[in-house]
Order: sequence, then structure tokens, then C-alpha cells
Amino acid sequence: MPYDPSAFPAFAVTVDLVVLTVRRDAFCALVVRRGEEPFRGWWALPGGFVRKDEDLVTAAARELAEETGLHAQDPGSPPAGAHLEQLATYGDPGRDPRMRVVSVAHLVLAPDLPAPTAGGDAGGARWMPVDQLLGASGAGAPSERLAFDHNRILGDGVERARSKLEYSSLAAAFCPPQFTVGELRRVYEAVWGVSLDPRNFHRKVTGTPGFLVPAGGTTTRQGGRPAQLFRAGEATLLNPPMLRPEV
Repeated sequence: MPYDPSAFPAFAVTVDLVVLTVRRDAFCALVVRRGEEPFRGWWALPGGFVRKDEDLVTAAARELAEETGLHAQDPGSPPAGAHLEQLATYGDPGRDPRMRVVSVAHLVLAPDLPAPTAGGDAGGARWMPVDQLLGASGAGAPSERLAFDHNRILGDGVERARSKLEYSSLAAAFCPPQFTVGELRRVYEAVWGVSLDPRNFHRKVTGTPGFLVPAGGTTTRQGGRPAQLFRAGEATLLNPPMLRPEV
């Protein structure tokens, strides 16, 4: 039987980006103001349609650069120092009013990134606290409703990040190349939304094999006494894990 393209409905693939960072001790997500319909004027996650000649990672990096001005050093890569992974696929038939659209969401975790610059079809771009978008700890009513199903996608990305901090060394992705234990603790506190005991935290992270490696220097950038600098070790999984306190 010959192939008949008209027998198939309109269908498209997009990428959506959950870009998370810690800014001024707040856990923040990158959002853009939509400049076109549908949902014109709404805040949304950066993203867009995948082109015919692109793989998914290349499309994700391009959309990030076009809509926010955050560029990668190499095409098809996240910004320098960032962690990129595929998050999930979303294919509810009614998620986009234009046509049947399946989105492959990606999670990007990075140290404090510069202020984004809107471009392409975005009417604005900014970092916004996760609690403002999802409600406190993801449980309350959000004060900002995102376009499409982006509140759901963002919530999944935030929970992925919070969970990965328990059993992986991913917290270092939110830190500069050399950091103090205090700076690392504030990452955990911002992402988890809790306060941690400094002494217990110091003992746990410095006692976990392969997590931290002394960088051979100190810093006073936090004020007070000089603090020892560390860098991320080779361990990717933490044993024992850093369990989230119950809140």
C-alpha cells in the first residue's frame, strides 16, 4: 500500500528547558515572556520546535541561546560548567492548542549564570525563584502560572534536581570550580528549602569518599576567617547518601 502523508495528522516535536541555578542563595528557574500566540504575554520555559536537521541536544542549546542570550562554548552543548540531561517526554494531546506536539524536556543545572537577554520570539527573560513559580516547596499555589504545561515540567525538573542532590555529587554543578563547604551547604539549603547544621554538614561532605578534593588554598570572599577551598572529586554517586531532612 503506498505511503500517504495526508493520512497522518500534523505533528511536531519541541524541546523545553528547565534551567536551574542558585542566585543570591535562592533556587531560581529561567523563564521567558512569550512574544507570540498562543499564551502571548505569559511566562514560559525556554524552548521551541526541533528543526529537521537537528538532534534534540542541539535544538535545546540553540533555543537557550536564541531566547535568553546564554551561549554554549560548543554547538550542541549547555553553557560552560553546566550539567545537561534529558528530563522526560510530555505528549498529552491537548498540551498545545496549535497541533499535536510532543516535548522532550531537558534539565540544565549551572552555577550562578548572568542575567539573561531575551531574543528570538521571546518578549523578556528573567530568573525567578522556584517557590514563586511552584508555591512553597512545590506544595502551595503558584503565584505565576506558566504557559502550556510548563508548571508540571518545571515541577518535575525541580524534584529531579532535589532528589539527585541526595545520592549524587551534582550539587557541585551549582558551585564555581573552587568553592568552600559553606558555599556548598548554601546550595543544598537553597535547593531543598531547609536549614542545615554547619558542623554536621561539614563532617558529612568531607567524610564522603571522592566527593570533595582540597584545592590547596583559602578564601575570605564570604567574610570572616579564611575558609578552605575545595573542588569536586571524581565520585558521581555518594555513599552514604545525603538524605533530605523531612520538612
